[in-house]
Amino acid sequence: VSTSSTPFVSLVVMSRSNHVQMAKLAEQAERYSDMAVEMRKAIEACSGSIGEEERNLFSVAYKNVVGQRRSSWRSMSGIEKKLEESDPKLPLVRDYKKKIEDELTELCSEVLSILNGMLLNQCTESCGKVFYLKMKGDYLRYLAEIKKDAEDKVEVGAAADVYQEAWEFSQAELEPTHPIHLGLALNYSVYYFEIMDDKEKACQLAKSAFNDAISMLDSLKEDSYKDSTLIMQLLRDNLTLWSAEGDDEEDGK
Repeated sequence: VSTSSTPFVSLVVMSRSNHVQMAKLAEQAERYSDMAVEMRKAIEACSGSIGEEERNLFSVAYKNVVGQRRSSWRSMSGIEKKLEESDPKLPLVRDYKKKIEDELTELCSEVLSILNGMLLNQCTESCGKVFYLKMKGDYLRYLAEIKKDAEDKVEVGAAADVYQEAWEFSQAELEPTHPIHLGLALNYSVYYFEIMDDKEKACQLAKSAFNDAISMLDSLKEDSYKDSTLIMQLLRDNLTLWSAEGDDEEDGK
């Protein structure tokens, strides 16, 4: 029995390692769809128990694959808004936009299935849990984005619940300067601004996270200094942009 079980374990380990290596090669080749497939297989090979490097590879792969389609969807939405109802191109644009929406829905659902079915269940450390909850909130937000004008707004509320759960846990477990905590604050505030159209809450969250981090900047660890300060800059840029939009609205009244 022992001789038959040992090779099996070895094959599982090698399979996971090979998939990760293939994902890295795919990233270098900028073939992110291949990268996503390899990372999904790597996660499945170890039933969701992965380390920080693999976690980041998983995130990068799907962020690029989904990001490309989000950009395409926004382009089609912009074209659709500019066309008159009588324009013969409008049905073509709407059909193509629907095709992109279907691809987006399938990809986001795939990520959410991996997160819910394996990664969140296997994660025992605080950074990983916040990372995965943030990612779950992000992909629900992407679904909410394409369904913002639909009657069914399940994803809008689901994203809010997940972001709030992640935020409360992160505030309790992570330092205000931790890049994962700051990244969560950035994306959660974007959710308020873009999906909920709540500029006040978006600014409040971004400003609070930025100020909390500034107050502890001296204690920031060297290995995360670059990542943390970059996200802080993004928070500040958003605050500046959102505040300027508010001033423009006041001027227009």
